[in-house]
Amino acid sequence: MSQAATAGRLPAAARERPPAGTVGPWAWLRANLFGSWWSTALTLLLGYVIVRVTFSLLEWGVVNAIWSVPYRNGIADTSVCQNAKGVGACWAVLADKYRLILFGRYPYDQQWRPAIVVLLFIGLYIVSGMRRFWRKELVLIWAATLTLVGILMWGGVFGLTLVTEDYWGGLPITLILATFGAAFSFPLAILVALGRRSTKMPAVKLLCVLYVELIRGVPLISVLFMASVMFPLFMPAGVNIDKLLRAQIAIILFAGAYLAEVVRGGLQALPKGQAEAADALGLSYWQKTGLIILPQALKLVIPPLVNTFIGFFKDTSLVLIIGLFDLLTMGKVALSDPPWQSFSTEVYIGLAAVYIAFCFAMSRYSRSLERDLNRARGR
Repeated sequence: MSQAATAGRLPAAARERPPAGTVGPWAWLRANLFGSWWSTALTLLLGYVIVRVTFSLLEWGVVNAIWSVPYRNGIADTSVCQNAKGVGACWAVLADKYRLILFGRYPYDQQWRPAIVVLLFIGLYIVSGMRRFWRKELVLIWAATLTLVGILMWGGVFGLTLVTEDYWGGLPITLILATFGAAFSFPLAILVALGRRSTKMPAVKLLCVLYVELIRGVPLISVLFMASVMFPLFMPAGVNIDKLLRAQIAIILFAGAYLAEVVRGGLQALPKGQAEAADALGLSYWQKTGLIILPQALKLVIPPLVNTFIGFFKDTSLVLIIGLFDLLTMGKVALSDPPWQSFSTEVYIGLAAVYIAFCFAMSRYSRSLERDLNRARGR
């Protein structure tokens, strides 16, 4: 029997199997890490450094770490941590100050309320990220959740003790500013991006250009300072807006300008044939924009959109300039306690873990959403 006839009888998988050693983990290691002598040397050097750093961190943060300290008359005795002299981490500072860091000066016996608020925000993010909930009912879910957040934080109704904004702080402040900022700045950004591309309304286009260039030309601290100091001067006599709302307005305006440029980039990247096809079908401007243009444009700019959201989530720490105590600021306040002033590293590592958790979740969701949308477009 000829060789061609024998090959024809073999299964397709057997005929197309690649040569041994060209696929699999060992092949990947050989191609990417040990492809040449200098690549092998660099891999071994970096591996040694990574192993040394990892073992040092484990020794400092786990093996020799101090997790609790005794209390005398309700005051933490930090002598155990002081005697360790930096050999091990003193995580007891987080165990002692975590409620102050997370919830600020909110009344101690009422801190279950901001704890529920944090869980509500996390649940809202999860529900909003599920594509099966992307219906009109999602707006009602947001409205109900944010109303419940306001009731829990303020109180004064349903038997809840009234707690003013002066006592708010910690993680709830960060989530409130970031969530409301994203919720209101994104629609504003879409309108500004559309207005900046308008050809039939030059006055609207000019206003949008001035708004974007003015806001992007100054740092966020300046906008917050103007909202705190200058904005009340333009209000009628007797009208006083609390500083939390002023900070929220400043963040919305600042985020809206940056997001508008991201959205405008997506609109410009879209081929003109999409708009021309919509015009040929006789769709109105808003039908064309809402059903055809915007969905495709936003798909193109998912990475920069999420990157901008992550940046503003971290920039909420700048509200310290107007006297609001967010998560990072409350960490600094916790370190003002003399017994714990020497353990700032542990506190900042704990704060970094919280920020990384939220930012990493946004990043992973962005990648999965982009992958799903690209798969649907590929089909």
